[in-house]
This record gives sequence, C-alpha cells and structure tokens, in this order.
Amino acid sequence: MTTEQERGPGNEHQAAPASGLMASLRRMLSHSIEMLQIRVEQISLDLEAEKLRLFSVLAQSLLALLMAAAALGMLSLCALLLTPEAWRWLTALALGLLYLGLSCLFWRRARQNLSQPGGAFAGTVAELARDRGALEP
Repeated sequence: MTTEQERGPGNEHQAAPASGLMASLRRMLSHSIEMLQIRVEQISLDLEAEKLRLFSVLAQSLLALLMAAAALGMLSLCALLLTPEAWRWLTALALGLLYLGLSCLFWRRARQNLSQPGGAFAGTVAELARDRGALEP
C-alpha cells in the first residue's frame, strides 16, 4: 500500500515519460551505432576494392612490361641487322628516341589510370554527406 501512496496519481504520469525518453534515447543510440557500423563496413569494402584494383593494375603492368621488353629487343635487333652498315648508328639513335617518347607517353597514361576523380573513398564520402544532410533540419 505504501508503494501506491508514494506513486500517487500525479507521479504515475511522470514515471512513464521518463522511461519513454530513455527508451527513445536508447533506440537513437542503437541506430547511430548501427549507422556507424555500416559506414565502417563500407569503408572496409572500399579499401578491399582499391587493394584488388591496384594489385590487378600492377600485375598486368608487370606482364605487359616483360612482353614489351622481349618484343622490343627482338624487333630492334632485327631492324639493326637489316639496316646497311653505314646507317646502323642512325637507326639505333632513331629507335632510342622512339622508345624514349613512347615510354613518356605510357608513363603519363599509367599515372592517369591510377588517379580517380574524388579519390578512392568517393562513395563513402557521398554516403556520409547524405547522412549528415538527413540529420540537419
């Protein structure tokens, strides 16, 4: 009987909103943690995709470089052997300049392929900006 007297008719309404507020805060905290977990998982997936992309680019570049070096050596030797004796030095100079120009071109292309607009985490940044926009009034 004393517990009913302590609560009374006025105190009954005060206890319910406090527990409702705490439950709402817990749900909000739970949703915030869940959203943070999703974003961390997304960052992890972005890192994994970037790692696989870089490994693929490096492996393909190495194979292309090995094959190009073998072909270049054979073609250069063939061109020098087919050139008359008096013109061999000029042929070697022309081939050297050609290879230098092509190497500069391919180096620039490789750097361009590795650069991504927005960076590696463009998707994650966009999602975080969308989340922040949804939370702002």
